[in-house]
Amino acid sequence: MGDGAATISSRLAVSLAGYGHAPCIEFKGRWYSGDEIAAYANDIGAALRAAGVADGAAVGVVARNRPPHAAAVVGLLGAGRWVSMIYSFQSAEAIGRDIEQLGLAAVVADREDWTEPAIAAARRAGTAGIAVSLKPPTVGLVSGIERVSDELRAAGRDGSAGLRVLTSGTTGPPKRHVIPASVLEHTVASVAIGGARADDPPELMYWPLGGIGGVCQVITGAYLGKRITLLEKFSVAEWVRVVKTYGIRRCGLQPAAVRMLLDADLPREDLASLEYVISAAGPLDPETRDAFEERYGVPVLLAYGATEFAGSVCTWTPELYREFGAVKRASSGRVMPNTEVRIVDPGSGGELALGEQGVLEARIAAIGPDWIRTNDLAAIDADGFITLHGRADGAINRGGFKVLPEIVRRVLVSHPSVRDAAVVGVPDARLGEVPFAAVEAIAGAPAPEPAELIGMVRDALPKHCVPVAVVVVDELPRNPSLKVSLRDVAAMYTGAPS
Repeated sequence: MGDGAATISSRLAVSLAGYGHAPCIEFKGRWYSGDEIAAYANDIGAALRAAGVADGAAVGVVARNRPPHAAAVVGLLGAGRWVSMIYSFQSAEAIGRDIEQLGLAAVVADREDWTEPAIAAARRAGTAGIAVSLKPPTVGLVSGIERVSDELRAAGRDGSAGLRVLTSGTTGPPKRHVIPASVLEHTVASVAIGGARADDPPELMYWPLGGIGGVCQVITGAYLGKRITLLEKFSVAEWVRVVKTYGIRRCGLQPAAVRMLLDADLPREDLASLEYVISAAGPLDPETRDAFEERYGVPVLLAYGATEFAGSVCTWTPELYREFGAVKRASSGRVMPNTEVRIVDPGSGGELALGEQGVLEARIAAIGPDWIRTNDLAAIDADGFITLHGRADGAINRGGFKVLPEIVRRVLVSHPSVRDAAVVGVPDARLGEVPFAAVEAIAGAPAPEPAELIGMVRDALPKHCVPVAVVVVDELPRNPSLKVSLRDVAAMYTGAPS
């Protein structure tokens, strides 16, 4: 096993054992001790051995935000294995397809996720099945797939370890990104700035465990020996309960969650313990950010990262907020240490000057010497602050004219009755593709008229940016990361004249 794998695996194993009788994970108001979480991990390890799975062989986890699944991820990494994340919030048939295609030695899933399609897929692949549950029996082999096939017994065992995590899948099917243990060590270290003290409030975690945000938060908490409050999914009531009960000081919030908390119009004292919140995973409108800060008196610090970077590329800190917050409101923050960023022309690949807009590339020492190209349009200023301008791969080519969806979206959300909006390209026989928009109305406000919204865009932007149609919905379709599903938005389009 490589040095990076040995370091993080041994540290996780020691740290998990170090909780002992002390609280480790809170779930739905109930604290699970370190001994209970370690017992899940140990019992999963014993089940793998009983199934004939070789030490170091790769294992999948059908991830749910529940204590047994968090224990599985930490325990499997602590044992020096590759762990492949599988989303639970898909159909039983889709889970089965993932299991069959991955060809893993074993898969750990909640008892409810071991449906007939999943079991049949594991049987065809030769994958062993481990069922976990909050209720007894808490860990056990799945009937009919109790043994791994001889072909898969040591699948994925190559002396290394790490994670294969899923992207959010907002524009297409989720992809798995490989994060070796050596890179994961860097990710944890960057998240763990400041360390942990015994009297710290627990970490508040509701990001889906299958993706980079959730899995790295759980791993970092375990790595540092922190207590974790685990939410199965975001809800205003449960989030507020945790913040008030434990005096949470800092936490991450997706833009949609910021809007939900603002819409809830909570008593200011409910958020009194918060020193700041960090908003990432998509654009947050300046108006929403300003309204949240004014309503609750809590600074919103932006950050930007991606799964391929195994963490953040730039972020705001409280110190930067105090110095630059008033003059760089549109920025997602300053480039992080040990990270290089450049902006390049999307066609030629040539580096652009400060302030010019192009495609963002980053080079991170822990990952390697190569520049990693994103699909994000951005600019960087002389102070090292990055401002994002949407996604290059989301640009709509309307008969040769380029339309940036985020520019159109910004006009739509400026309407007083619009809570959020999404703009996508849809096929058109004459022009190739055209912009189409869906807007989420503010509950209780007069519903905006599509013609009025189209008129707003026509008045503010060039003609080619005007959507061919706008639909008004109560809620935009979102994935468990609270990102808008652009595929589902596009499916709303029923045809309109171009």
